[in-house]
Amino acid sequence: MFKDKLQNISSAVKEDLKTFNDIFHQSMKSKVALIDLIVRYLLRQKGKKIRPLLVLLSAKISGNINERTHRGAVLVELLHTATLIHDDVVDNAEKRRNFWSLNKVFKNKVSVLMGDYLLARGLMLAVENKDYDFLEIITGAVKRMSEGELLQIQKTRKLDIDEETYFQVISDKTASLIETCCIIGAMSTSVNSKFLSALKEYGFNLGISFQIKDDILDYEGQSFLLGKPIGGDIKEKKITLPLIYSLNNVPKEKSNKIRKLLKNQNDKSVIKEIINFVKENRGIEYSYTISKKYADKAKKSLEVFPPSETKIALESLVDFVTERKN
Repeated sequence: MFKDKLQNISSAVKEDLKTFNDIFHQSMKSKVALIDLIVRYLLRQKGKKIRPLLVLLSAKISGNINERTHRGAVLVELLHTATLIHDDVVDNAEKRRNFWSLNKVFKNKVSVLMGDYLLARGLMLAVENKDYDFLEIITGAVKRMSEGELLQIQKTRKLDIDEETYFQVISDKTASLIETCCIIGAMSTSVNSKFLSALKEYGFNLGISFQIKDDILDYEGQSFLLGKPIGGDIKEKKITLPLIYSLNNVPKEKSNKIRKLLKNQNDKSVIKEIINFVKENRGIEYSYTISKKYADKAKKSLEVFPPSETKIALESLVDFVTERKN
C-alpha cells in the first residue's frame, strides 16, 4: 500500500525519474572490477529514492526540469548512498533494506573506501559541469551531517541528551540533506527568492518530521518491514524523542533506573522493558504530535505556489513520510 502511494506521488515526474536512474547508474561505473561488483550489489537494494524525488519535484514546481536538475538529483543520491555506507560501518550494522550490509559482505575497509568513491564521484560530477553553487550547498550539508553524528555520539556516551540537543542533532544529521535536495532542485530551474525560501523551509520541516517518525518506528515498527530489528536505537544507546519525553515525565528515581538499564543493557528483555516504559509514559504519542506539527509546517510553506499536480505531490509526500511503516 505504501509502495503504491509513493508511486502515485512519483507520477508527477515519472519520466524524469527514469532519466535520473539511467544517469545515476552510469555515474557509479568504474574500470575497477571490484567497484562495479559493489555497485551491482548496491543497486539491488532498491530504496524509496525520496531524495532525488524531492529534487525533481522542487525543480518542477519552480520551473522546468533540465539537465542540471538531473545532475543535482544524482549528486544528492550519491552523497546519501555514501553516508548510508559509512553509517553502517560506524554502527556495525548487519542489514540494510533486508540485504546484508556492505560492511558485512565486503568488510569495513572496502565499505569506507566505497563510500569515499561515491562522494568523490558526486563532487566530480558537479565540478565537471561547473555546478559550483551546488557544491557550496552540498559541502555545507556534509559538514552539518558530520557535526550532527558526532554530537549524537558525544551525547550517547554520557546518556544526557535533552530535547533541545536532540533537535540540533536531527536538524544537522537528517533535515540538512532533505533541505539541500529541495534547494538544489529549486536552484536548477529558478532564481525566484520566494520559491527558494519556501522550498528550503519545506525541506527542513519535512526532514525533522521524517526523522521523528523514524525514531518512533524504532519503538513500534515491524522488523520485517524496517529491514532492521526493533529497538536498534536502544541497543546503540541512542536517546531519541520518545525516550527523552518519557524520561522527563517520571520521577528521577525511575528515570535513573531506565538510564542505568540503557547503559548496561545486553539482552532482549531489557530492550522490551525500555520500549514498554516509553509506551506507558506517552513518549510515542508525544512524538507523533511533534512530527505532525512539523509536517503541517512543511505543507504551509508551499502556500506560495499555485495549485498544480506537483504541489499535490509535495503535499502527499509529507503525508507519506508521517504515515509510513518503514
